[in-house]
Amino acid sequence: QHTACCGAALSGLAWFWNERFWLPHNVTWADLADPAPGVEYPKAGHLLSALPLALGIFAVRIVFERYVAGPCASALQIQAEVGRRAQPSAVLEKVFTSITKCPDARQLDGLSKQLDWEVRKVQRWFRHRRNQDKPSTRTKFCESMWRFTFYLCVFTYGLAFLWQSPWMWDTRQCWYNYPYQVLSPGLYCYYVTELAFYWSLMFSQFIDIKRKDFLIMFIHHLATIGLISFSYVNNMVRVGSLVLCVHDASDFLLEAAKLANYAKYQRLCDFLFVVFGMIFFTTRLIIYPYWVLNTTLFESWEIIGPYPSWWLFNILLLVLQLLHIIWSYLIARIAFKALIRGKVGPDVESSSEDESDTSRDHSWTANQSQVPLQKGENGTNGHFNANTKAWAQNYNS
Repeated sequence: QHTACCGAALSGLAWFWNERFWLPHNVTWADLADPAPGVEYPKAGHLLSALPLALGIFAVRIVFERYVAGPCASALQIQAEVGRRAQPSAVLEKVFTSITKCPDARQLDGLSKQLDWEVRKVQRWFRHRRNQDKPSTRTKFCESMWRFTFYLCVFTYGLAFLWQSPWMWDTRQCWYNYPYQVLSPGLYCYYVTELAFYWSLMFSQFIDIKRKDFLIMFIHHLATIGLISFSYVNNMVRVGSLVLCVHDASDFLLEAAKLANYAKYQRLCDFLFVVFGMIFFTTRLIIYPYWVLNTTLFESWEIIGPYPSWWLFNILLLVLQLLHIIWSYLIARIAFKALIRGKVGPDVESSSEDESDTSRDHSWTANQSQVPLQKGENGTNGHFNANTKAWAQNYNS
């Protein structure tokens, strides 16, 4: 039985690593296994180094939030506000944790009779209890400051690296002599750092304050990790680096707008949101299709021709472009509504604030948070489907 299991596992691996799926015609894994001395090609085993690096990034985040972001929040007088806590009630706590956090009218009426409370009092208890689980403005400021710092650093590094790379100026260089393209140390660091960051987000989700988009964002991070890993294994890292840079270009601006919002610098928030929107539209609706998709669909077809993983890669990139269009529409609609009410920058985190006594939050985030994926949140960031909903939640939480 043990032998049969091993045989099945080996057969499964052989099927998964089928050369006719991953590589162009007349290319085998053996051809890429032993390059000339001093030459390195991407190998699946390289991706394992992203795991310890992800733990390191997570450790840096903890130190950064405590010793850098925390003092910055204090300097800006952003304190961890203490909201009103729900009074102890074993019955309501059991309902809240095991049945529903938002009871309907029938459930409210039943609980009111069971506890001999007014319905209004039961509603207020659930509102206060929900607010207990929401992160404070200070917590969100520290998290956004960490993401802003990382996104800005990785974008700066990626742009500086690509500025010296021939395929940035002539995208046909992504395909000449493919897949026998040397993996430079700079390109390796760029790719593995991006991958490690998304692994670190996967880890942190389980210890961060739980948010309602937990599952959606988990799928988002998993999809991003899959896309980065996929492009690395079949040595599409040159064009992959272009995709990463295009998506990194706007993420730090959104985090900067959040920081301004938390610090109550509304005009700065408005300005940063406008700049974010302009960069987002330019990179996702102009540069991405005319620069990236043009080379992956047409130039690569001409130079290396299609093969199975080529088709899959391009299908995923086209799906990503469709999401760009959807996200751009959502951003434009948000900006239009904000202009009508007299401020450009959206209340990027209002869905995480305390609910009022008279009504549930109906601000920008509440309206749109049911609408993620990219870096994200939402680097090949973000990018499959649970998507439209995840976009705003990726950026709003």
